[in-house]
Amino acid sequence: MALLNEEQLLLRNMASDWVRDRAPVTALRHVLQERPPIGYDADLFVEMAGLGWAGIIVPEEHGGSDFGLMGLGLVLEELGRTLVASPLLSSGLVGASALRLGGNTAQQAEWLPQIATGSAVVVLALEEEGRHNPARTALGAVRDGNRWRLDGIKAPVPDGMAAAAFVTVARTGTGADDLTLFLIPADAAGLSRERLDRIDGRGAARLRLESVMLEERAVLGEANAGAALLDRILDRGRAGLAAEMLGSATQAFETTIDYLKTRVQFGQLIGSFQALQHRAVAMFAELTLTRSAVEAALTALDADYADAPMLVSLAKALAGEAALSVAREMVQLHGGIGMTEEHDAGLYLKRAAVADTTWGNSAFHRERYGHLAGY
Repeated sequence: MALLNEEQLLLRNMASDWVRDRAPVTALRHVLQERPPIGYDADLFVEMAGLGWAGIIVPEEHGGSDFGLMGLGLVLEELGRTLVASPLLSSGLVGASALRLGGNTAQQAEWLPQIATGSAVVVLALEEEGRHNPARTALGAVRDGNRWRLDGIKAPVPDGMAAAAFVTVARTGTGADDLTLFLIPADAAGLSRERLDRIDGRGAARLRLESVMLEERAVLGEANAGAALLDRILDRGRAGLAAEMLGSATQAFETTIDYLKTRVQFGQLIGSFQALQHRAVAMFAELTLTRSAVEAALTALDADYADAPMLVSLAKALAGEAALSVAREMVQLHGGIGMTEEHDAGLYLKRAAVADTTWGNSAFHRERYGHLAGY
């Protein structure tokens, strides 16, 4: 376990208290029942932004605290414990990272303060209704005079119905890495969106771009050199998502252990059965390994270590496997009640399934780790 400084401990404790008081799992059930158009409880996100969480990685000159990815990871882990639906990951981490790493002075001045206060949501539009593989991006951007014309579809776009702007990945050449990132306001002419329903209940959208015309200043980074920038943005998002999955899996494990200690069958606590104890130990070992990997990835990103991409893929792969296996064990070890919609077990399993596939599943990241390691 990483050694946290005093400020990080205070932030984690504050997040833990807020989540338990303001956003228990019943908050997600409320979202599932009410189905708000944006896919999350807007009032809860206003509270989170008011606590400064949306600006944790935003530079101080743009209204943030610049507290680092480890700090934001601690908050995301606590949110993961109760499956809180919010754009903190998609905008406060990924959107802010895109602007920090690739935004020009005007883009940063316009959007980073809005992200930090939660008044605007900026998200990444990458996937195109297939398996995660940025090299196969098909949405095209072509020169049209001194402007760019974009045509294509993006789906699913996490929190896309709430977004004020999209960091959109487009193909600008025939090579696998010939990509360019564009910052597109949600009200741009030719851009439309429709709501998508996901099994974890969170908001997503399908974007349709039809002759969307953009000035050169809409480019993030350099034209036709966006693949490396996209990798850096994705790695930050993957590490944050791994932290969230660690929180979900840890809570699923602790809830299951509590049940094993209270459920009586055949006159005995079921936790006294050796076969179930072995399964509990296996889950604990898996979570301990995952925590080490997640904290190593966040630390490496904050320090900009050369092996950060490898550590991120290691963390994402392990977190995906741990979240899925612990959620499945939660369902099974709770017996009949774990199969009902009224019990939380199904919610943890659905979220684990979506989170594992987001920005590359465990198999994708095992292969990427091997490639980065030279195998």
